[in-house]
Amino acid sequence: MTFAVTSSSSSTAISGSSFPRSSASPDPKVPQIGSVRFADRHATVNLSRRRCAVKPVNAEPKRNDSIVPLAATIAAPEISEKIEAEDFEQLAKELDNASSLEIMDKALEKFGNDIAIAFSGAEDVALIEYAKLTGRPFRVFSLDTGRLNPETYRFFNEVEKHYGIRMEYMFPDAVEVQALVRSKGLFSFYEDGHQECCRVRKVRPLRRALKGLHAWITGQRKDQSPGTRSEVPVVQVDPVFEGLDGGIGSLVKWNPVANVDGKDMWNFLRAMNVPVNTLHSQGYVSIGCEPCTRPVLPGQHEREGRWWWEDAKAKECGLHKGNLKQDSAAQLNGNGNGASHANGTATQSDIFNSQSLVTLSRTGIENLARLENRKEPWLVVLYAPWCHFCQAMEESYVELAEKLAGSGVKVAKFRADGEQKEYAKTELQLGSFPTILFFPKHSSKPIKYASEKRDVDSLMAFINALR
Repeated sequence: MTFAVTSSSSSTAISGSSFPRSSASPDPKVPQIGSVRFADRHATVNLSRRRCAVKPVNAEPKRNDSIVPLAATIAAPEISEKIEAEDFEQLAKELDNASSLEIMDKALEKFGNDIAIAFSGAEDVALIEYAKLTGRPFRVFSLDTGRLNPETYRFFNEVEKHYGIRMEYMFPDAVEVQALVRSKGLFSFYEDGHQECCRVRKVRPLRRALKGLHAWITGQRKDQSPGTRSEVPVVQVDPVFEGLDGGIGSLVKWNPVANVDGKDMWNFLRAMNVPVNTLHSQGYVSIGCEPCTRPVLPGQHEREGRWWWEDAKAKECGLHKGNLKQDSAAQLNGNGNGASHANGTATQSDIFNSQSLVTLSRTGIENLARLENRKEPWLVVLYAPWCHFCQAMEESYVELAEKLAGSGVKVAKFRADGEQKEYAKTELQLGSFPTILFFPKHSSKPIKYASEKRDVDSLMAFINALR
């Protein structure tokens, strides 16, 4: 992995790296620049307590698909103590009036080498500047969807040179991209919504990256998107993605500029002479993939330049889908227009798509449940495609299915929302989505998977213990 590393003259020495370093400015005025307080902006936080043990990154050698394993080449200060039952809701309240620099410093102090900045190639370059000003080592990664503007790629290169860093670029799976383009074409998102394309090109690569971290840092601001980001706190337990320990609640999400408005962000960038994407000078404010981004006119909101053919109140690509209210998320379809079937089932694209997975109908699941002597055991997930917890486990469940192909264990899915929900609740132990059931060979009663750890290894251990 490639890291963004900075150090001050008093910080711990960084060894084992072939990457260039930049030094934090010794100018005593810097903290004053970064410590402007944006008061009277309060976030509503809805979080749970989470015990988080931050370990050296090379303690997890099996996770080769994350951005963390190569971190063993750089010796950042280690945090060995446990954060006992950290209350991030209380921490968010304590930091709500703190400056972005203070919040960034607290994030890097708490998580050391197990946190990284997610850089999109837009004005969130301010995050890298704040990280540099703290004088602490920091890391940066970015998602290369394959459809970014040429200006954004040049901007990545300019940022690396300016800060003397190397960013880790995460790429979508080539086979998934190929399948999507061959089946639907290059611009299907204009017809059936951006969610499917974003899931392949952005969400899944991000999920791989975050599985190797305990925390990540984003450039979300409350004023960026009407209806989805107005209550973003400065720190929260990530409601969607999983971290190094696995399971929902295993990842902390920091939003240091949540309380900063766009004008103040740009004043900071100009004051610090930070490089910016040249697209901004052409009328682009919020910048994403080239086909889904356009300039905005004076007076238009910045998010009106993103997915302009969709509902302005639901413009999230999936990276920050936890911002959507639960009832809104349940009704959003691929077009983001809130339409749904008459039976209450969201018209969003299906998930868990693989030739190694069996799709069960209502009749199929009923027949499976009635059998007392099955030829082979079955693992079945009860899901709803709009549920972000189901989406979060999609990659691991498909991987499990492919791994178990030909092993004598059938892996299946049953869509249990809408008209099927009541049956699933009364007959299949459905409590919430997703619910995972194991149907043994010689028993009619299925066994419910109780853990929230839905990674491949945990699910495989569950299966091996029962078959």
